[in-house]
This record gives sequence, structure tokens and C-alpha cells, in this order.
Amino acid sequence: MTAAVIDLASYHDFTTNPHRAYAELRAKGPVHRVRFPPPDHDSDHYLVVGYEAARAALADPRLTKSSTGIDVALPDEALIGPHLLTVDPPHHTRLRSLIAREFTARRVQALRPRIQEITDGLLDGMLAKGSRADLVEALAFPLPMTVICELLGVPDLDRERFRQLSNEATSPTTEEWEETVFVALAAYLDELIEAKRALPGDDLLSALIRTRAEDGDRLSHEELRGMAYLLLIAGHETTVHLITNTVHALLTRPAQLAALRADPGLLDGAIEEGLRHEGPVENSTYRFTTEPTEIAGTLIPAGAIVVVSLTAADRDPGKYGAPDDFDLHRAPQGHVAFGHGIHFCLGAPLARVEGRIALASLLERCPDLALDGPATDWRPGLLMRGLRRLDVRW
Repeated sequence: MTAAVIDLASYHDFTTNPHRAYAELRAKGPVHRVRFPPPDHDSDHYLVVGYEAARAALADPRLTKSSTGIDVALPDEALIGPHLLTVDPPHHTRLRSLIAREFTARRVQALRPRIQEITDGLLDGMLAKGSRADLVEALAFPLPMTVICELLGVPDLDRERFRQLSNEATSPTTEEWEETVFVALAAYLDELIEAKRALPGDDLLSALIRTRAEDGDRLSHEELRGMAYLLLIAGHETTVHLITNTVHALLTRPAQLAALRADPGLLDGAIEEGLRHEGPVENSTYRFTTEPTEIAGTLIPAGAIVVVSLTAADRDPGKYGAPDDFDLHRAPQGHVAFGHGIHFCLGAPLARVEGRIALASLLERCPDLALDGPATDWRPGLLMRGLRRLDVRW
């Protein structure tokens, strides 16, 4: 059957609490034709909100990631270059194998001491300034930003300017500004890549420039630019919100916070439950139908945009009991906070390591940590889910 259009702008609290809208949609069925609030309202989308349907859609080869042949303009694909979220096999297979040769589990594990050192330094600075702070500014943003910059070999990045561009790229406030942002990002990344070619180091970006497959294949300039863009933005945005959202969940649930303080063995569970309960990526990037495609009983026409709501899937009561509760003792395995299938987030291990170190260190250094007023400043947009500031005291 076909689906009537549901205007999500009718949910006036959609930015601060999208869970209400997703729950009502989920109760009516796993797939809906929707129109998102501005500025993402230029066309209708098919939104997948059920857990089983979401996992199936994320792994469905009929849903393409490339907009080639589809009447949709994606600024990152057109102005930045191809990357793992804009291509399909065999191009995706080739890119991922070249990246995986360098972005290894060993490289991530080797970063642990440095991540701890950066975290300690940031907490030293936060505590030295008094008894109150915005946790986003003090820890959640600078930690992953520093880690990804050092990993890629760009320590001199103008981080505040990049943060502005990154925020606008992932949560655009106007359609006009969106193209300007990607033009600026493309120009910056071009300069960065050329500088690395001229003076390579032992960092990840230099390694990606050098790496070759057994048959001599290597990344083109456009592919390097696309991958640098993806690693820089995804490499910090997701972890900022993983840290912030998990701390916020704990500070608004004293019993759960007390349980974690009493048993540090629950730390890994806290990170996984944080990912499930309020994951950093609210909705997947676009997928497209190249032919009429049925998903969970809904017939989607060719040329349609399909969005998978990771947030909605991870609060499906058919998968998780009492899904709106934050429960440290839950077994949240199987959540889709980092996606599913061939597009599962390559940086998930790094985000988990950073989140674990940040949360453990924060709770140890601030035994009486508490919210300093209500947290209401949620990021607009459909891609990222997180607070723009989190005021805390100790």
C-alpha cells in the first residue's frame, strides 16, 4: 500500500523531543511518508521507524547511497567528493578496504594513553576555573576534536572555524548557507591534502595518501578529500554527543548514577545504553530507491528518498522493554546507533574508547557532579542528536 504524507512540523517540540513523534509513528506502522520540519522540508521522505524494518533497510542492497541518476543534489557528494556514505559496492568495497588498511583496531588501541592524557588535561583546566562549566565546551567537544586532529595530523586546524562549518554541514540552518559551507570545506581540505603530500608524517591522512592495494590501486584526490571530510566531521561529532547525552542521562537519573558510581564495572554498559537511549546520530543519511521497493509492507516508488531513524529504532518496544528508560543493567546489544550492514560506522571503536575514558575520568574527578540548571538547548536538524551545551556544577 502507499502512504499518506505526515508533516512532522506539526510536532512543535520535535527538536527537543523527537521521541514522541517517533513513538506515535511507530505505533501506526514501521514505515511512513513524511515531511520534515524546515529547512529539511523541500521534499517528502520515507521514514523507517521500526527496529526490524530499520535493520533490514540499512542492509538492503536495493537502497542505494549514491544519488547518481536520482534527481537529488547532495552538497557533500557534489562539492567534497565520494566517501563511504555516498557510494555503493563495488566503489564502497574498494574505499572501505583502502581505509581499513590504515584505520586499524591497533591504531585505535594505541591512542588510549594519549586520549587519557588529553582528558586529564581538559579536566584539570575545567576544575581550575571554578565549580561550574559547560561540559560541551570544557570536555565533550575538545576531547574528540583534539583526538581526530592528532590522528589525521592536523593539529593547527582552526577548530572554532571548523566547528562552525561542521555544525552547519550536519545541521544546516538555511539552504543557501549549506552550499557555502561545503565550498569552504572543500577548499580547506584541498590545502590540507597538498600540505600533507609535500610534508608527510606518520599520521592517518599521510598514510591514506601513501597507501596502495596489492594491485596498485590508491585513493584519488577527490576520494582523499571525501574521506578527510568524513573522518574529521564524523570523527568528532558523534563522540561529542555520545559523551554529552550519556552524562545528561545519568545526571537526570540519580539512581542510575549512584549505581554506576558504586560499580564501575557497569561503565561499558553505560556507554552502550547511552548509545541506544539517546544515540548521537538521530537519522541515517539518505538512501534512494532506483525501482519500486516494498519495505515492511509499504510500497516506495522509484526515485524516493528513504531515511532510517536510528533513534526511533532503538526505542522500539518490540525490541527493548521500557525503551524510554535509561537502564544500566539492560542488555542493549543489537542497537543501531552506529548503523548496520556495510555502512556500519568505521569509527565506532574510537568513539567507544573516547566515551569510556571521558565518562570514567569525569565521574572520578567530580564525585558530586550535578546539572546546573535544565538542559534544553538541543541541536536542530535531522542528522545529529545532541545538546549544544550542558551546564554542570561540582
